[in-house]
Amino acid sequence: MKIGKGIKRFALTLGVVATGVLLTACGSSNSSSKGGYTSELKQSKQLTIGLEGTYAPYSYRQGGKLTGFEVDLGKAVAKKMNLKANFVPTKWDSLIAGLGSSKYDVVLNNIAETPERKKSYIFSTPYIYSRYALITKASDKSIQKLSDVKGKKLAEGTGTNNEAQAKKLGAKIVPSGDFTTTLALIRQGRVQGTINAREAWFAYAKSNSTKGLTYHKISDSQAEPVNISAMFNQKDTKIKAKFNKVLQQLRKDGTLTKLSQKYFGADITKE
Repeated sequence: MKIGKGIKRFALTLGVVATGVLLTACGSSNSSSKGGYTSELKQSKQLTIGLEGTYAPYSYRQGGKLTGFEVDLGKAVAKKMNLKANFVPTKWDSLIAGLGSSKYDVVLNNIAETPERKKSYIFSTPYIYSRYALITKASDKSIQKLSDVKGKKLAEGTGTNNEAQAKKLGAKIVPSGDFTTTLALIRQGRVQGTINAREAWFAYAKSNSTKGLTYHKISDSQAEPVNISAMFNQKDTKIKAKFNKVLQQLRKDGTLTKLSQKYFGADITKE
């Protein structure tokens, strides 16, 4: 993992003793012309982005090359900021800590904006409005709504909002590493379902058969929606402000919707 060096504003002062005139030339005019956010960048002329790179369709490798919704989003944001997107694939267990130690400018990794995280980090406006879904085996009629999961075995990712929601409802948790594995556990009858993000289902259904499975929509009154946002170090307020401005432009010109349709087959970027 490479740690970029921050760009610092500087002043060059030339003293002319004979005339008593003090000349000051301020460098980094690029920072001034762009509202000062470039002074917070880890590497000059680059937006350094932390992500896992193993979580389709958000960020993953295809033919050895990074791709995905958040990869394309990062490139689009960087382009409008007149910067190059520099991606730093990092394992989940050290990804957020890396932001705290200034290894990158921003994290784009399907991260939910939670009260606990907001104590230590700052967030952009949301670029995904996540909703929960209940997915079960089509032949299992014992689970039709959230209140039915009490005492049932559900496959959930460790440490996720999905797991927290399932535990809150009294479900028995069976750890699962990824969404494809989760659905396999349901099909095999080893668990009775999963509480998961609707966008995970949309992305899977876009290119895979969902035969034998049932998707149950969960209303906002049953489970509060989750905002997915870019996450920043608390001191990088100028980068966050610029990111938000660019994100609004991408929303307005339809880029966010196009990317969502490309990777999820639905628009999950609107409330």
